[in-house]
Formats: sequence, C-alpha cells, structure tokens
Amino acid sequence: MSRAEAPSTHPTPTSAGAAGDYVFTFSYESYADASKRGMMRPPDRLVSRLMTSPDVRRLLIADPFRSSRTRWGRAILDIGNNAPVDDRIRHVAPERLEKADPTDLAEIEATYRAYESAVRAAADTAGLVRPRFITANPLVGGFSALDWAGPALYYGRDDWLSSPARKRYWPAYEEAYRRIAASGRAVAAVSEEIIERIAPTGPHAVVPNGIDPDEWLGPQPEPPSWFAKIPGPRAVYVGTLDSRLDTEGLSRLATSRPDLHIVLVGPRPDRSYLAELRTHPNVHVHRDVKRRAISAILRNAELTLLAHRRTPLTEAMSPLKLYEYLAAGRAVLATDLRPVRGLGDRVLVADSVSDFADLVDPALALGIESEPRRRAFVDENAWSARHERILALLRT
Repeated sequence: MSRAEAPSTHPTPTSAGAAGDYVFTFSYESYADASKRGMMRPPDRLVSRLMTSPDVRRLLIADPFRSSRTRWGRAILDIGNNAPVDDRIRHVAPERLEKADPTDLAEIEATYRAYESAVRAAADTAGLVRPRFITANPLVGGFSALDWAGPALYYGRDDWLSSPARKRYWPAYEEAYRRIAASGRAVAAVSEEIIERIAPTGPHAVVPNGIDPDEWLGPQPEPPSWFAKIPGPRAVYVGTLDSRLDTEGLSRLATSRPDLHIVLVGPRPDRSYLAELRTHPNVHVHRDVKRRAISAILRNAELTLLAHRRTPLTEAMSPLKLYEYLAAGRAVLATDLRPVRGLGDRVLVADSVSDFADLVDPALALGIESEPRRRAFVDENAWSARHERILALLRT
C-alpha cells in the first residue's frame, strides 16, 4: 500500500455517515500565504476546520496556479509555512509558465481545465474517492467540469465582479457566475448581495463571517505599549487601509472631534492613500500587527469604526471586523451598508463616515458590553457554527 493510500487514523466522524474525502482550493493565495497571516481570513478558517474535522477522511489542499519561474523564490519565502502533509492531508501547488490569468474566455476555460486536471491527478494519487469539492475561486467554480468529484461548492467571501483591482477579469467572473448557477452547484456566500449576483439554482445560503471564541474570551488582555500611549477616547479601525476606507470622511471626523483619537491598524498597499489623514494630530496609523494583538487592541479601545465607502464591493462584504468589534464588547460606528444591519443596538449607523461625528457621544455612552452578553455574542457567532452551515450544503 502506498503512502497516499494508507488508512486514516482520524477520529470517528461526529455527523451522520462515514467520513468523506474533500478537496479545497484557495482563490489567489496559497496555503503558505494563509499560514503567514495567521489563518485569519474566512477561507483560511474553513480549510483549518477541514484539516481537523473527524468528518474528513482525506483532504487535498490546492494552491492557485503559480508561475514555475518563481518556484525557488517562493520555496524560500514559504519555509515554515507550508501545509502539513501526512497520510491524511495532502497539498498540491499547480504550476504554469504565465504569472497571470488570460482575459479571453476561451483561454480562461483552457487554463482552468488544466488546473482541474492537475488537482484531479493529485487527488487520485492521494487516494481520494469522489471527494466533495470546495473552492474559493469563482473561475475554478465556474470553469471546472468536476465530473470526477462529488458535490461541489463555491465559497464566495468577496464579490469579485465588483473588485476594481480585477476589473479586466469581470467578463470572466460574470461567465463563471453564470456557469455556477447553471450547474446547480452549491454556493455559500458571506452576503445576500453575492447570492443575488450569482443567482444559484442549487443549494445556497448566506453565511456571514464569524469569530474564534479562543481569541475573544478570557481575561482582559494588556494593550500593546504603543496603543496605551494614545490618549482616549480612541476609535479603532482594523483592516487593510485601502480604497474601501473613506479617508475624506475620517478627515472630517478628525477635524470636528479633535478630542477623539482615530487609530488605523493594518497593511497599507498604497502609503500615499493616507497622506491627508496623517496631517491630523489625532489620527494614528500603525502597521499591521500580529493576530494576537488585534484582540488586545480592540478590548482596550473605547470605540470601533467600520469607516467604509459605499460601493458595490463594500455592499457585498460581510465585514469580519464588525463581528470582532462586537466580540470585543465595543460599540461600533458604521456606514449604513446592508450586511451591517440587524446586528443590534450597539452598531450605530450613518449614511456616510462624514456623519459619524454626531454618533460619537451616543456610542461612548453605551460603554463596554456586559460580560455575559459579550460571551453570548461570541458563542452565537462562532466559526464552528458557520462552517457547519457551509458543509451542510454539500449534504443537501
């Protein structure tokens, strides 16, 4: 018996029926990318669940296509962050010469049929039998035949058809959405907007982002020293500091409320984008921090911010940070976007970030959420429950 065919020693399944085989494919980032950021994004969380679930007999984790020309450089950068491979978990990193996808639809189809072929070969080598197929890449979900696999599911954590950075691929995403719908494949999406844009004919559900209780429960953590030096009240935004962030509105908020210290924490793809904000003495920009520090920052803040522009992209998001803000027990000032509504009276919404100034005092008056209610929110919105809803679509 080969290593790929060795019997699993995984625990007995917890749900009805025998454990099954699974394939999981990332969208545009690799397992190593996910590991380096602390397995914090929704697809990372889902593959982590599959890796530890007793309902999974064997699992193949598939990275997106990468150029063979950069293989050695990636291998060095990814040291210590590669997927754990054993008799139960396998990993495949398909390669091609090109760095980027083509834009022609016929070439896109050929590209993703080649990708599917590489994944299928790895699944066969690993001894997977009619694996359930989960992908976070709409092009994989739409352009793959998957006649060798079991039920398939597309996991939509973003509406790629609304992403300005990927505008040249919009026709491909539109066609992929059409094919996903026509195929009857399952769709789990973080917002109703994504479901509406795909219009799936198979099993589907809106499954918002969630929380890892281990990160948010427990004793009050000490804040990082740099954060403790910032005077209060402090209003914190955590996330990528890019075009989603309404810098003009935050500038007006900083001007109208000089007593409020606005703290922006996250990576900055374009440092010039925050140039205007950095002229305000009560705006503090801090580079991205380790995952462990996020909880400590938020649980020591006075307010939190969902300071997004209103765009098709932000309308289709399920803001992960919003659930983390509430898990921290802090009141939220948020742009009035559809996925934000219905999360309770501790989320104060305004038409735009420019209107946040009028909500600062009412939000501060709410204080910190009581510990029993904070714990209840964390338990009700745990990733474990979200994942069960996603995986149930493959059993429908």
